[in-house]
Amino acid sequence: MQPNRLYFIDAVRAFAILMMLQGHFIDTLLKPIYRDNANTIYNIWTYFRGITAPVFFTISGLVFAYLLLRAYAKGDDKPRIKKGLFRGLLLLVIGYSLRINIVSWFDGYFSNYFFVVDVLQCIGLSLIMLVFLHMLFKKYSYVFSVVLFIIGCLCFVTEPLYRNMTLDNIPLFIANYVSKSNGSVFTILPWFGYSAYGAFISTVFFRHAHKNRFKAFTIITFFVVGSLLIYFSSWFLIVMSDITNIELLKMSANYNYLFSRFGNVLILFGVFYTFERFLKKSLIVKIGEKTLSIYVIHFILLYGSFTGYGLKRYFTKSLEPSEAILGAVLFMIVVCFISFHYAKTNHFVYNLIQKMVDKLKN
Repeated sequence: MQPNRLYFIDAVRAFAILMMLQGHFIDTLLKPIYRDNANTIYNIWTYFRGITAPVFFTISGLVFAYLLLRAYAKGDDKPRIKKGLFRGLLLLVIGYSLRINIVSWFDGYFSNYFFVVDVLQCIGLSLIMLVFLHMLFKKYSYVFSVVLFIIGCLCFVTEPLYRNMTLDNIPLFIANYVSKSNGSVFTILPWFGYSAYGAFISTVFFRHAHKNRFKAFTIITFFVVGSLLIYFSSWFLIVMSDITNIELLKMSANYNYLFSRFGNVLILFGVFYTFERFLKKSLIVKIGEKTLSIYVIHFILLYGSFTGYGLKRYFTKSLEPSEAILGAVLFMIVVCFISFHYAKTNHFVYNLIQKMVDKLKN
């Protein structure tokens, strides 16, 4: 018996995209004077905003690897591999296109801002990397799981080695995937670690989701492991450093946001997996099916992709807290409304572009 669709994933994805919308809006437009780390409310908002990206990367790896495993189990994963590579490349293209300012290009001004790497490029590249890992280890299910888990650990533990890396002698297009020195918001390291962990979780779901009591056991595991990562991962790294005399482990423990954030992700998974039966066919699940269109629409409205005219141009760091909160709520409503009524699902968009590419080839 093959495992069924993981409905709670769409709900988690919807939660993450809504948190991203309000987070980007408030962060871009709130007056600097109100960014007070001594303020409890601001700290809570900052903490939960920090969960958004780890959730996206983890879910991307989970869903993508799960679909690959399911296709392979049915005896033909070649179409899924082809579709996966295409989706990865498409996300790369969309990520770069959102940095285009057509108006300035017509004026003869070209900015290196175009080469800045953001979440879409990193997720796209992560999907491509997962495809190749799947092709290497698909015949060895448990080896695949172990490899993914080790990759996730290495990406996180070695973060101090590349945290402040600069690659001045490497072409900007490539360097921006590793270094933040030129303005990249995300880099493939350490963020591929979350995708690898997500893919690891997918192997567990694929092998055991149809078994009795799997859901209850998994929910408990999400909460327990998540709590351990949040409260004890730094302590564990220090202990292991003392035992092995590996200084890198202690360096990782002293700035341990990666493992603790992954703990947040697991707890969030546990919450939504617990209430999955109440979420099927709900509005939040439908929002989770439109994350790509929502992301693109919000980027255009807020940051002014293609034209340079967005909310940031007129209201950057100028709003009072009450204005920012109200504006964020309205922004979420407007973006979701446009997405629901004037855009299709992610699946529809991927298929439509795939058909266009196939026609051009022919």
